[in-house]
Amino acid sequence: MTRYVIRRILWALVLFVVVTFVSYVIFFLIPADPVKLFAGRQATPEDMARAAAFYGLDQPFYVQYWKFLSRLVTHGVIGEKALGFSFVNRQWIASGVQSRAPVTASLVLGGAVMWMILAVPIGIVSALRPRSLIDRGATVFVLIGISAHPVFLALIFLYIFGYKLHMFPIGSYADFFNPPPGQAGGPLQWAWHMFLPWCTFAILFAALYVRMIRASVIETMNEDYVRTARAKGAPEWVVMRSHILRNALLPIVTMLGMDIALGLGGAVFTESVYSLPGLGQWAVQSLETFDLPVTMGVVVFATTAVLVVNVIVDVLYAVIDPRIKLA
Repeated sequence: MTRYVIRRILWALVLFVVVTFVSYVIFFLIPADPVKLFAGRQATPEDMARAAAFYGLDQPFYVQYWKFLSRLVTHGVIGEKALGFSFVNRQWIASGVQSRAPVTASLVLGGAVMWMILAVPIGIVSALRPRSLIDRGATVFVLIGISAHPVFLALIFLYIFGYKLHMFPIGSYADFFNPPPGQAGGPLQWAWHMFLPWCTFAILFAALYVRMIRASVIETMNEDYVRTARAKGAPEWVVMRSHILRNALLPIVTMLGMDIALGLGGAVFTESVYSLPGLGQWAVQSLETFDLPVTMGVVVFATTAVLVVNVIVDVLYAVIDPRIKLA
């Protein structure tokens, strides 16, 4: 078990270096001059040269990348000086990541809970009653979920449930722990403000999971060990719980971890429409202003989160399924 975990961690570190290096090269090749953001529009060539030398922007990109990587190792991913500071507002990027990451995490994790709540029962019932009215309705739901873009769904939800019915707030966020004075906050307000974003974020994944769970349950129901359990007189609920669902949902564990990681990238659409102050919205704003350190900081943090989630999922899958060789 220990060797397996060490191998997965080492492989994650290699991927981290590759992803951050490629991202750094791409940002270095962007036709923008970050020195102008530091020195200002009225700066003379001498001022710009001094600013470039002071911040190390006059050095080759591989030297800049090595210093960047050294800061990550020295201070950690969310250390105050690890990600540098913004070219635009001159603030440490790590503080912005720490304040915005909970918003994105609450969107992704809440959406994951919602899509599993939707997908598991619908997928199981569709598998138990193929070609029934429920199964056909699930097929329509899948087609809508796969075809509709999150931005389109978000605008529809905002118009119907926010603007017309006034059931949910439009374009605002309530802090769970420390709301600003005079603004909404607390668990109930937070969930109320996040409900529509969760629904928007969850529909695509819920649609995919319905079909995947349905196919997995149908395949497992035809296995020999399921027929053997029924032949021995095991109650149907025992067969369903211990033999069908336990084995049919094993692939879902791996897919859930990967999709949660994938959701970090897809959250940018939902955050933009609902004006959520998360990492995705911040990354888009930084690209518009060519604030490359902020964009790179978001990429590094998201990459770290994806790799950590994947390592945890790999270990959990190996523990749950004894057929996976750990050594």
